[in-house]
Amino acid sequence: MRSVLERMARAGHTPLYRLPPAQARAAYEAGAGVLEVPRPELARVQDLRIPTRDGDSIPARLYAPSEGRLPVLVYFHGGGFTIGSIASHDTLCRVLARDGGCAVVSVGYRLAPEHRFPTAVEDAWDAVQSVAREAAALGLDGSRLALGGDSAGGTLATVCAMLARDAGLPVALQLLFYPGCAARQEAPSHRRYHEGVVLEQAHIEYFFGQYIAEAARDDWRFAPLNTPDVEGVAPAWFGLAECDPLCDDGLHYADKLRAAGVVVDLEIYRGVTHEFIKMGRALPEARQAHADAAAALQHAWQA
Repeated sequence: MRSVLERMARAGHTPLYRLPPAQARAAYEAGAGVLEVPRPELARVQDLRIPTRDGDSIPARLYAPSEGRLPVLVYFHGGGFTIGSIASHDTLCRVLARDGGCAVVSVGYRLAPEHRFPTAVEDAWDAVQSVAREAAALGLDGSRLALGGDSAGGTLATVCAMLARDAGLPVALQLLFYPGCAARQEAPSHRRYHEGVVLEQAHIEYFFGQYIAEAARDDWRFAPLNTPDVEGVAPAWFGLAECDPLCDDGLHYADKLRAAGVVVDLEIYRGVTHEFIKMGRALPEARQAHADAAAALQHAWQA
């Protein structure tokens, strides 16, 4: 991990938080696949459009390792609600589909600052409902549904799991890679890893400033730790990075779920930073996290 960070520093790229959002998105996309594992070829890759409640539509991409009637993981990419896309997480979603024994629907929710909170949440929930409703038409098994995401996408997955519980929509698993869970950056890991890692405090402030007003940050749809009642929500698998400002927030949310009787499986991958799951070419911990997440999915489908 240190070698990766040193190479990133030598490359001398302008930090994303110093760029306008459009340039930050382009810079992130340009580097998104550099350290990825080889991209799996799949039997089925299909681009979709999902209608939203305001009359617009958003892109989605369906990945499946076979043409069979598979269970489905709805996946939300990371990027601080400001950067990232279906394309930036293409390889990861292919790996999860191949190894998780399922189809993956990757959702291109609308980004800030053009679309501020709660648009991403509303797009995510609209997508979950659409996939559940249209699963049969897509040749999928909508009775076996999981929700997943990394970073900001993990936040969206947790929120959608709560909304699914309230709507009576069964969810087999929440698959959460280092999700954002807190309204404020107060936990010790934020102080310990505030700079010199992939996600720095300056990045967090930049992304949140694009996405949400300070006065709205206590809303549980932004900060799942503020959810008043998590009882009865879907089982959760957490993959956290030790050297990540968000690590302690993820631990606290896992503890909150456990205290409410929710089944939780949690792994902390030692010595790695935020974004590590997209660095499988360089980091064995990333490849291990892929395998662990796939095993959690396989177990969920059999439960």
